[in-house]
Amino acid sequence: MLAELRGPATAPRPLDARALAALAANPGCRRRALLDGAGVDKSALAAKLGSPAPFGQSQFAIVRGNSFEAKVKADGGRELLRLIGVEEPGVVAVPELTAAGPEGRVARTALALREATGAGRWTLLDHPLLALEVAGSPVYLEPDAVVVRPGGGWTVVEIKSFPMVDGAADASKVGAAARQAAVYVLALERVAERTPGARVSPSVLLVCPKDFSNVPTASLVDVRKQRAVTRRQLDRLTRIDEIAEALPEGVSFDVAERSAAELAASVEAVPHQYAPECLAACELAFHCRSRARESGAVETLGRAVRGELGGLTTVGAVLAAARGEDGAPCPGADGPPDPAVVALRRARALREEALATARDTAGPAAAQTEGVL
Repeated sequence: MLAELRGPATAPRPLDARALAALAANPGCRRRALLDGAGVDKSALAAKLGSPAPFGQSQFAIVRGNSFEAKVKADGGRELLRLIGVEEPGVVAVPELTAAGPEGRVARTALALREATGAGRWTLLDHPLLALEVAGSPVYLEPDAVVVRPGGGWTVVEIKSFPMVDGAADASKVGAAARQAAVYVLALERVAERTPGARVSPSVLLVCPKDFSNVPTASLVDVRKQRAVTRRQLDRLTRIDEIAEALPEGVSFDVAERSAAELAASVEAVPHQYAPECLAACELAFHCRSRARESGAVETLGRAVRGELGGLTTVGAVLAAARGEDGAPCPGADGPPDPAVVALRRARALREEALATARDTAGPAAAQTEGVL
């Protein structure tokens, strides 16, 4: 059924940890859950709908990131091993993880982890493949590296190309890396549960260029909070098959075969939950924002504002309640006072009072200025 939604001739777009972290950050959006679960290319879909997403990594950033990762892992991972405290690369095993298909690579990674833990020696797994079930569908995840310590500890390694200046990096970029790494930690824990003596570290090793050079430096980042939030949010996601079964007949996201109007109707058939944060994480966010603005939805003002407004779901209803217009909800009209309406009326009264005071204060000053001129 998911293949029919995507288009039988279209290859599925695989989920990665970045997309999964963004999905977990907005678990109420069934639209994104369905499109990601079906493997729909949201960039192509947004472009055909006339709302392309002008974000993503530049080609220069991708090349720079790949170059820095290659430097960190050169010579058998000498630089990376130095950062984790191993001076002699010869004492570290680097198992071969190639296998046929994603299922084979996942099985090979699990076997390498069990063997490394049982042997009790330093082991570096370069680009292992992990699996995590999300909303009823398997998702394959590929961290940059996983280090197995002699005591059975497993540590996720994230290699990023943004600089770490004076021992600190950009907080927003570190936060995004932590959320992404938390997904890897969750997937790694599934393997650790079946491996005696294994334990996954709650901190990940973040490797970045030192200052503005190309010299690698590292810092441990505690991802316990991000892991807990991500696990809770992913557990709340509605299963993909349940969302698909609730769709009306004729819904399809086949970008190659369907017209823009047909695609727009299919997209609108799936409930969504837009928030301004989506603009930095979802390719379809600009389309959802334009629809939210057309309907006057208060979601365009942010989740915090939406939560404060209670039952007022449109900007028009909010303004009407503040002005006390006919038909607008009144404080305590049908029961206890609505705190949102009370606050809006109070805010409007304070605004009018402030404006009146400003006019009275500015009047004499304005007259004196006119006399001088």
